[in-house]
Amino acid sequence: MTRQTEADPSSLSLRITLAVTGASGSVFAVQMLRALNADARVAKIDFIPSEAALRVFAEEMQLSGRNGLVEKLLGAASSSGKIVQHTEADIGADVASGSCRSDGMIVLPCSMGTLAGIANGMASNLIERAADVCLKEHRSLILCVRETPFNRIHLRNMQLASDAGTTIFPVMPTLYNIPQSTTDMARQFVDRVLAHIGLPQAGAYEWKAD
Repeated sequence: MTRQTEADPSSLSLRITLAVTGASGSVFAVQMLRALNADARVAKIDFIPSEAALRVFAEEMQLSGRNGLVEKLLGAASSSGKIVQHTEADIGADVASGSCRSDGMIVLPCSMGTLAGIANGMASNLIERAADVCLKEHRSLILCVRETPFNRIHLRNMQLASDAGTTIFPVMPTLYNIPQSTTDMARQFVDRVLAHIGLPQAGAYEWKAD
């Protein structure tokens, strides 16, 4: 996606892919889904939770099952009807093709396994294939990697992905905004990711010098 921080919001009608993998950090994925759902500049969200992500949702959010997952994750936030959920096994989904219009993809959180698949062009499931499409079509691809510490394989794969055109955006919550909860931390991180792709959020914290 071309950065459009000064664009007229009424001129945007974006289609964003949000993939969630099996790394810890479900609260970040939930806040991203809610932010995209509430943003009038986003017309469609292709939501791809991996099988491993479903297990993490169950562990961290006490949410089980694939059916009704979007409604469970949005909670009190009403669904706009613009979220389309895909399974990672559905390699025939439209976002697996370069002819499908897309304005970018965010993987949040991005496991080291998914990073490896994307960095090495494996395209073995819909998440990896959709990411591969973004790279070959020169579309924005944000990998919010989640792991610590990194070993040499992780670092090498991040370098490979970066060289291919990916933005590596590690899940690193800020503290300078004095967050009061993990939700505050997650929302600030989401705001920074969205600002990076040209969707600045109203009310997002901005550091101002004294």
